[in-house]
Amino acid sequence: MTRALHELGVAEGLSLLEAGQLSSRDWVDALLARPDRYGAFLLRDADGARAAAAAADARRAAGEHAPLLGVPLAHKDIFVTAAHPTTAGSRILEGYRSPFDATVVARLTQAGVVSLGKLNCDEFAMGSANENSAYGKVHNPWDPSRVPGGSSGGSAAAVAARLLPAATGTDTGGSIRQPASFTGITGIKPTYGRCSRYGMIAFASSLDQAGPMARSAEDCAHLLSAMAGFDERDATSLQQPVPDWLGDMRAQHGSQPLKGLRIGLPDEFFPAQLDADVNAAVRAGLAQLEKLGAELVEVQLPRTELAIPVYYLIAPAEASSNLSRFDGVRYGRRCENPKDLLDLYQRTRTEGFGPEVQRRILIGAYVLSHGYYDAYYLQAQKLRRMIADDFQAAFKGCDLIAGPVAPSVAWKLGAQDDDPVKAYLADIFTLPGSLAGLPGMSVPVGLGAGGMPVGLQLIGNYFMEGRLLHTAHALQQATDWHRASPAAAQGV
Repeated sequence: MTRALHELGVAEGLSLLEAGQLSSRDWVDALLARPDRYGAFLLRDADGARAAAAAADARRAAGEHAPLLGVPLAHKDIFVTAAHPTTAGSRILEGYRSPFDATVVARLTQAGVVSLGKLNCDEFAMGSANENSAYGKVHNPWDPSRVPGGSSGGSAAAVAARLLPAATGTDTGGSIRQPASFTGITGIKPTYGRCSRYGMIAFASSLDQAGPMARSAEDCAHLLSAMAGFDERDATSLQQPVPDWLGDMRAQHGSQPLKGLRIGLPDEFFPAQLDADVNAAVRAGLAQLEKLGAELVEVQLPRTELAIPVYYLIAPAEASSNLSRFDGVRYGRRCENPKDLLDLYQRTRTEGFGPEVQRRILIGAYVLSHGYYDAYYLQAQKLRRMIADDFQAAFKGCDLIAGPVAPSVAWKLGAQDDDPVKAYLADIFTLPGSLAGLPGMSVPVGLGAGGMPVGLQLIGNYFMEGRLLHTAHALQQATDWHRASPAAAQGV
């Protein structure tokens, strides 16, 4: 084997493990030898990972089989884990140890993965740049002076920098797709309810969804196959069978594997304000899909511009409710020597929550308050339904919808510190699909300004993850965009 072990993706590494040409222990050792220069990890458990890798090798030697036996990854620190502390990037949960694993973590462990630890994220997954973590900013491996995207920025940076072949992420309004785009990796947000939210610390319960982040669509399919499925402990989990995404993907043949596929291009996803370099890269990706047999058609999503105000009313409202449990009484941080109950609540939350989380709690509490609920929250929910209806109307004329993931490439660290609304506006293309609960993914399609990655967003109808993965895999079989890596990842 000539390739460096840290360059192996999930599918390639699995084939070598199954052929006896690679041990999980060697793979893990190679990854642990690489320094984390980007703030991607909050906890890197070298001893635990080596022990788990050795156990995986022993199981394989004994003839055991599991879908991901011996594959290394790490979890976004929004998933609770019994083996490691879980903070959600917040001081209010500093040192918190869950008594159980999140369902997604448990299912991946059952599938045989080896966890290297926990990955940095925006506090309670609130952010588009991974600058809101209480434990330090994450840097983009393509240019450490830039953001990696958020909130799953630690996951994206770790995969891009070849610290891991894959990682778990969560997507509430674009938090898998946008960092995947900014760091040149592949990420998929499945249909809302496809993956269990049990043990995933809640931000906005009607929007949060888990998903994989990896080098390729094939690697994502490996992880998603293990992560997905009904969970009776999650009231929003859907009783849908998990298809054979890998089998369907590998059945592709011929020079035009996408023949007959109609891809809708909404005018609203290509506004005049879209950066020219992003537009050029996305158009190059679309041209390649045409060569593979896809037909590009025009569709309309007329309420796209309403997605930002709708999302930033609904998500903070749900956050204000979800985060009320962090009161200094039950678990997490507790202020010292409170004078009374009110002082306990006030100082615990002031000390524990960062500025962005406090901002969203205040917005959410305001829109849910008496006299404003009907005017803001209820109206936002009505518009949410209209946005979802727009997608259903569009899907009558196409099979997938495509466009950019974000209006620009990754921006400089600190560039939006004084204008949080500007960061909110960067989610304009990912929020509509999230509000509708649709599956979507980011696929690398080249480099833009400053040599920074650009992602093509693909959105499918409900439970059409297979179609997304099939399309992305066909594109990646015909191109090398997903194999590009930052110069910093080329050596130790």
